[in-house]
Amino acid sequence: MQFDWDEEKAARNEQYHDVSFEEACEAFDDDVAVVLVDAAHSWNEQRFNLIGMVGERLLFVVYTERKNATIIRIISAREAEPEEEEIYYAS
Repeated sequence: MQFDWDEEKAARNEQYHDVSFEEACEAFDDDVAVVLVDAAHSWNEQRFNLIGMVGERLLFVVYTERKNATIIRIISAREAEPEEEEIYYAS
């Protein structure tokens, strides 16, 4: 899998959420990660939400797919909130 992102947005995201986009990429390695279509934010492109474990942290990653799903573009990443934890552990 190949990843990309906006560097400025990545820096702001890490400062605000304490999650780097590099760490967010690791959530895609979680074999039991949950992927949801983000219909509420899919105006110009289809967006997805991934809930996946990285070490001891459960992350919520917003992303889109580019070039026929060969590139994953990270939009934002943060620690999962309680309702997202419930979704993950219920799956």
